[in-house]
Amino acid sequence: MVEAELRRARRNMVGDALRRAAAVHRDRAALHFADRDWTFAGLDRAANRVAVRLLAAGLRRGERVVTYGRNSDAYLLAWLGCVRAGLVHVPVNFTLSPPELSYILRQCGASMLLHDPALAETAGAAAREAGLVMRGTLHGGDGEAVDILSAALAAGDPVPPDEGEDTDVAQIIYTSGTTGAPKGAALTHAGILAQYTACIICMDYNQADRCLAALPLYHVAQMHAFTMPQLLQGAETWLMEAPVPEQVLALIERHRINSFFAPPTVWINLLRHPDFSARDLGSLRNLYYGAAIMPVPVLAELRARLPGVRPFNCYGQSEMAPLATLLRPEEHDARPASVGRPVLSVETRIVDAQMRDVPPGTQGEIVHRSPHLLTSYWDKPEETARAFEGGWFHSGDIGVMDEQGYITVVDRLKDVINTGGVLVASREVEEALFSHPAVSEVAVIAVPDAKWIEAIAAVVVLRAGASATAEELIAHARGHLAPYKLPKQVIFTDTLPKNTAGKLLKRELRVIYSGTSSGALGHGQAA
Repeated sequence: MVEAELRRARRNMVGDALRRAAAVHRDRAALHFADRDWTFAGLDRAANRVAVRLLAAGLRRGERVVTYGRNSDAYLLAWLGCVRAGLVHVPVNFTLSPPELSYILRQCGASMLLHDPALAETAGAAAREAGLVMRGTLHGGDGEAVDILSAALAAGDPVPPDEGEDTDVAQIIYTSGTTGAPKGAALTHAGILAQYTACIICMDYNQADRCLAALPLYHVAQMHAFTMPQLLQGAETWLMEAPVPEQVLALIERHRINSFFAPPTVWINLLRHPDFSARDLGSLRNLYYGAAIMPVPVLAELRARLPGVRPFNCYGQSEMAPLATLLRPEEHDARPASVGRPVLSVETRIVDAQMRDVPPGTQGEIVHRSPHLLTSYWDKPEETARAFEGGWFHSGDIGVMDEQGYITVVDRLKDVINTGGVLVASREVEEALFSHPAVSEVAVIAVPDAKWIEAIAAVVVLRAGASATAEELIAHARGHLAPYKLPKQVIFTDTLPKNTAGKLLKRELRVIYSGTSSGALGHGQAA
């Protein structure tokens, strides 16, 4: 009994952290979405109501709940309710096709699927394919099944069972890999909270922050590097469904937003919008970017057009929950292309294939140690063992470190395309195209793109005597892939470069086609 009481007194779960924040900030404004406003105490009570409703539906501690929807207060409350109930939250991209969603439902062994009403058809098809019985809605439900927003707004103040350990898995984040099949990075409560602490300290969060959250909450960066640690620190957040440029700029002006995160693609869209000059954006103080490499000229333009802004370059990955390194504002002038140095809870090295440190300025793989690392890839022990070979987590990124410890990301070891801050496995796209009867060979690569930073390009060799247009191949792929995974262009060629062992040399294709862009070729053909 004494041991159990000691563990409970020392426990640090995400639900505990929310309770602490509510006790401190109470009736201060915490979150705004559409016409609904939430105080810190209100969010805490709503998390309890959602947790009790989920458990009343028959869910049990440790079971997985998949959430499939766009940004909303209900989406955030589903996460808070899951962690308060001891359930495992599994966020997924709202553009997934039925087969893609069904794979995740099966792979994580989901017990419930929560979805937006607008996604009911896809959710239903995926659930049937996966054999999943329990479904509910995030909002707009019919009153019979679980509806998160209805539960959150219900009367009463029920309290869920106070169970669980901070070593329990809180969330499974699916990330693409070279196999094409997504892997679920299992993150614990303790690990996530260690990452929140690093974010709060290293990214200068405080109670005076007025934050705009416009990127998808299913993405680990928006949820765990920004919205959640900012919430726990007492900041006020305005949540948007999507980063529509004119709406983002209008909200920054209207609510005097001083803290905003976006990947480079969104910052570029904002810069190119006429409202960027027309709106008063002078309240912006902390400008955060990450999820993809920021072109140095774009960063220079942002700093010139927003004088006095403090830029932070955030680098990491889902498996890190996600923050690993940070380039602070005062470090940008000397090293604008760097991703900075490891944050306080991360140790990082640049190593060769034998796990030996490489000299400063020499390329090698970026590897990490940190308490906020994943505990495993869900139900994939072999992939987990490979990722942690040598006692360090292998990022799959190639980088260089200078003598002061600043890191610059050079390239990826894995053939994963980072298009607009979202990872896409090239092999997954290749397999979709391979299923077309006219395709003999295909290699999917990233090419530079003004909007997406990296655009998906498919280099295709057709079967002898067969014919197909780029539009036909993309239409075929659309039946297998989510829209964001579709090639932006298809390039036809007679042969693909290979080495003497028959291995495809994608690096040569990148050199050959590095001068192309989706804006130049669109969906057209190239000889």
